[in-house]
Amino acid sequence: MHILVIGAAGMVGRKLTEKLVANGALAGRTIERLDLVDVIAPKAPEGAAFPVNVSAADLSEPTTGALLVADKPDVIFHLAAIVSGEAEADFDKGWRINMDGTRYLLEAIRHANYVPRLVFTSSIAVFGAPFPDYIPDDFHLTPLTSYGAQKACCELMLADYTRKGFVDGIGLRFPTIVVRPGAPNKAASGFFSGIIREPLSGIEAVLPVGDDVRHWLASPRAAVQFLIHAAEIDGAAVGPRRNITLPGVEVTVGQMIEGLKAVAGDAVASRIKREPDPTVLKIVSGWPEAFEAKRAAVLGFKADDSFEAIVRAHIEDELGGSFVA
Repeated sequence: MHILVIGAAGMVGRKLTEKLVANGALAGRTIERLDLVDVIAPKAPEGAAFPVNVSAADLSEPTTGALLVADKPDVIFHLAAIVSGEAEADFDKGWRINMDGTRYLLEAIRHANYVPRLVFTSSIAVFGAPFPDYIPDDFHLTPLTSYGAQKACCELMLADYTRKGFVDGIGLRFPTIVVRPGAPNKAASGFFSGIIREPLSGIEAVLPVGDDVRHWLASPRAAVQFLIHAAEIDGAAVGPRRNITLPGVEVTVGQMIEGLKAVAGDAVASRIKREPDPTVLKIVSGWPEAFEAKRAAVLGFKADDSFEAIVRAHIEDELGGSFVA
């Protein structure tokens, strides 16, 4: 098994790499080579029992895709993208990286004349308001952000290239990933992680929206399992609808704060400071809030047990099992 991870320097990419190295196999086959690529060369993981190659490359350059698939990797994880807030602020950059980069990759695979499994990270941002209370799997794609529009275009391309037999694609509409470790990024959704991550580290966090904002979340642990399951799933079972809305935890911001209190106490939660931001609220108000995700459940994708479980996972995985009380 030869695996290529594009966007491997990001948080999910790093955690996916660690899991692949720990498992040593994918889809019942031993991993014999792992290629890690990002705009900044990813850090090579320790303890791999197989060759790991790291490199820096820009997928939005028309020639990059052909170089990445020249050795015909069996499974490609396409995680590369700029995040929602940055894609909204820089229109040209968003379309160049999020849409053109994906098209160049699909074209490179087509001209390489082989059919790998391509796991593409889409987003629930492909949906736009107004919404039903719980969004069904067959809800129409009407994104209200540039990021969502870019991901929706990529979903259509992935389905068409798969239909034509050029690639075996699976698109995953990820929930918002919480709690993201490390420094905040430019995603408009960053506060969902910030109001948990910073207080647990003894730092004040800014909450730019109201407690009634409802959203669909998954932990980094769940995100990695989604990716691995998508790489291993039987394409025939998925059928022609190649893009899947993933399961998540439905929660309001107020319930997130109560969950933080339940795990870490009132003193930790008191570090959250409310500072309304109309720009962030406008973006978030156009996002979906909760899903049925029935297809994903039938296909074997599993969500986190609860929001409290997401908080505990962050404490265990990123804080060494303790936090600043």
